[in-house]
Amino acid sequence: MKRFIIERNIEGAKDLTHEDLVQIARTSCAAVASLGVPYVWVNSYVAGDKIYCVHEAEDAETIVEHARRGGFPADVVEVVVAEFGPHTATESQVA
Repeated sequence: MKRFIIERNIEGAKDLTHEDLVQIARTSCAAVASLGVPYVWVNSYVAGDKIYCVHEAEDAETIVEHARRGGFPADVVEVVVAEFGPHTATESQVA
Protein backbone atom coordinates (compact mmCIF):
# COMPACT_ATOMS: atom_id res chain seq x y z
CA MET A 1 0.00 0.00 0.00
CA LYS A 2 1.02 3.59 -0.56
CA ARG A 3 0.91 6.30 2.09
CA PHE A 4 -1.05 9.48 1.32
CA ILE A 5 -1.37 12.93 2.85
CA ILE A 6 -4.89 14.34 2.54
CA GLU A 7 -5.70 18.01 3.05
CA ARG A 8 -9.29 18.74 4.01
CA ASN A 9 -10.45 22.36 4.06
CA ILE A 10 -13.10 22.60 6.76
CA GLU A 11 -14.15 26.04 7.91
CA GLY A 12 -14.11 26.13 11.70
CA ALA A 13 -12.05 22.95 12.04
CA LYS A 14 -10.01 24.54 14.84
CA ASP A 15 -13.23 24.90 16.85
CA LEU A 16 -14.27 21.23 16.63
CA THR A 17 -14.94 19.76 20.06
CA HIS A 18 -13.70 16.43 21.34
CA GLU A 19 -17.21 15.07 20.80
CA ASP A 20 -17.14 16.33 17.19
CA LEU A 21 -13.82 14.58 16.60
CA VAL A 22 -15.18 11.35 18.11
CA GLN A 23 -18.10 11.44 15.69
CA ILE A 24 -15.83 12.21 12.74
CA ALA A 25 -13.58 9.30 13.74
CA ARG A 26 -16.55 6.94 13.94
CA THR A 27 -17.76 8.06 10.53
CA SER A 28 -14.29 7.62 9.06
CA CYS A 29 -13.89 4.14 10.55
CA ALA A 30 -17.28 3.11 9.14
CA ALA A 31 -16.27 4.42 5.71
CA VAL A 32 -13.00 2.44 5.92
CA ALA A 33 -14.91 -0.74 6.84
CA SER A 34 -17.34 -0.24 3.96
CA LEU A 35 -14.60 -0.10 1.33
CA GLY A 36 -13.87 -3.82 1.37
CA VAL A 37 -10.24 -3.29 0.33
CA PRO A 38 -7.00 -2.85 2.27
CA TYR A 39 -7.06 0.62 3.82
CA VAL A 40 -5.47 2.11 6.93
CA TRP A 41 -6.28 5.44 8.53
CA VAL A 42 -3.01 6.27 10.31
CA ASN A 43 -3.73 9.62 11.96
CA SER A 44 -5.21 13.08 11.49
CA TYR A 45 -4.18 16.58 12.59
CA VAL A 46 -6.31 19.70 13.01
CA ALA A 47 -4.53 22.94 12.13
CA GLY A 48 -6.52 26.11 11.62
CA ASP A 49 -9.35 25.51 9.18
CA LYS A 50 -7.78 22.35 7.80
CA ILE A 51 -7.49 18.73 8.75
CA TYR A 52 -4.46 16.84 7.48
CA CYS A 53 -4.79 13.07 7.36
CA VAL A 54 -2.36 10.25 6.77
CA HIS A 55 -3.95 7.20 5.16
CA GLU A 56 -2.64 4.10 3.42
CA ALA A 57 -4.33 2.60 0.37
CA GLU A 58 -3.50 1.11 -3.00
CA ASP A 59 -4.36 4.27 -4.94
CA ALA A 60 -5.67 7.82 -4.74
CA GLU A 61 -9.06 6.79 -6.11
CA THR A 62 -9.65 4.69 -2.98
CA ILE A 63 -8.73 7.69 -0.81
CA VAL A 64 -11.28 9.81 -2.67
CA GLU A 65 -13.93 7.09 -2.34
CA HIS A 66 -13.35 6.95 1.43
CA ALA A 67 -13.88 10.73 1.57
CA ARG A 68 -17.06 10.46 -0.50
CA ARG A 69 -18.51 7.73 1.71
CA GLY A 70 -17.60 9.64 4.86
CA GLY A 71 -18.90 12.96 3.58
CA PHE A 72 -15.47 14.57 4.00
CA PRO A 73 -13.71 16.86 1.55
CA ALA A 74 -10.44 15.61 0.06
CA ASP A 75 -9.16 18.84 -1.42
CA VAL A 76 -5.59 17.62 -1.92
CA VAL A 77 -4.47 13.99 -2.06
CA GLU A 78 -0.73 13.41 -2.44
CA VAL A 79 1.25 10.19 -2.32
CA VAL A 80 4.14 10.27 0.12
CA VAL A 81 7.36 9.65 -1.81
CA ALA A 82 9.73 9.78 1.18
CA GLU A 83 9.63 10.04 4.94
CA PHE A 84 12.37 11.44 7.17
CA GLY A 85 12.93 12.85 10.62
CA PRO A 86 15.65 13.57 13.16
CA HIS A 87 16.73 9.93 13.03
CA THR A 88 17.59 10.39 9.34
CA ALA A 89 20.50 12.66 10.27
CA THR A 90 22.30 9.78 11.97
CA GLU A 91 21.73 7.13 9.31
CA SER A 92 24.64 6.12 7.13
CA GLN A 93 24.22 6.07 3.37
CA VAL A 94 23.79 2.60 1.89
CA ALA A 95 25.40 2.11 -1.54
